[in-house]
Amino acid sequence: MTDSRLGRRRFLGTAAGAAVASVAAAATIPSPVSAAPAAARHREPGEPAATFRWLGTAGWRIDIGAKTILVDPYLTRFNTGLFSGAFNPATSLTVDATRIADHPGNPQTILVTHTHWDHYNDVPHIAKQSGARVFGTLTAYHLGLAYALPTSQLSPVKGGEVLDFGDYTVEVVASLHSRNGSYSLAFPGVRPAAPPRPATIADLPEGDTLAFQVTPRGGPSVFFMGASDFVERDLAGLAPDVAMIAVPNTDATHEYVPRLLAALDRPATVVPVHWDNFETALTNPPSVTTNDQARLDKFLAAVRDFAPRTQILLPQYLTPYAFG
Repeated sequence: MTDSRLGRRRFLGTAAGAAVASVAAAATIPSPVSAAPAAARHREPGEPAATFRWLGTAGWRIDIGAKTILVDPYLTRFNTGLFSGAFNPATSLTVDATRIADHPGNPQTILVTHTHWDHYNDVPHIAKQSGARVFGTLTAYHLGLAYALPTSQLSPVKGGEVLDFGDYTVEVVASLHSRNGSYSLAFPGVRPAAPPRPATIADLPEGDTLAFQVTPRGGPSVFFMGASDFVERDLAGLAPDVAMIAVPNTDATHEYVPRLLAALDRPATVVPVHWDNFETALTNPPSVTTNDQARLDKFLAAVRDFAPRTQILLPQYLTPYAFG
């Protein structure tokens, strides 16, 4: 596929922009916000190029030079009844190795925001296949042990860590999970020790929540959320160029968009995530339910209202994007 080039202050790449707009129209999602033209950043010799592919839900594949990072890679996308009104907490956990196929590449690093099934289910399988090191909460660490991952592939983090991988850095940010309409959340709790191997989706609790900021050498800085709540004070000073912002239940959090974008210093580009129906096939245009569409529309309107100079990119699955 051809890379779509995004500048720090504008979604460039007319072919990519047209493709996104076409997908958006087909899914009744507003097309990207227009902004004043800006030149793409000049990359210095030796600085690795970085591409970003949306894996659906809050998942991303990031290729920085020859290195690959995954964030919350969930590709199996099995049915739990969540989107049909027949949610079954006893749904068995399964991994579809064929469906996952080559989408994750050969990662060296996997970042886990929290351990609900739609973020963690495929992580142990991908880690075993690739040898990647998994970074997450202590719950993610203990669940990794339950899946027989060696401790050499498990790194518990809390927030505040700044990890240097040579071609890129990862800043770990303490965060919060979003609240549902009842101001609660599904499967709360942590795993303070290695449990038996999980069998159902209820065996994968939230396990505390993190966010991550990934910065390739030479930029740009990209902020990743896996759930739609946050601690404003913990975001101070991050000022990312790009923010992958989770959309679910944002209407249950007070002034979600203004507070978040102000705390992040109004990123040049916002990419909404976790608005798709993640129990359908990973095909474009992404499937979105009527209720999630309405919530996404409100989110986009709030971004436009609070940060009119911020570019909005509605991503397509598995499409490589580059940010200048």
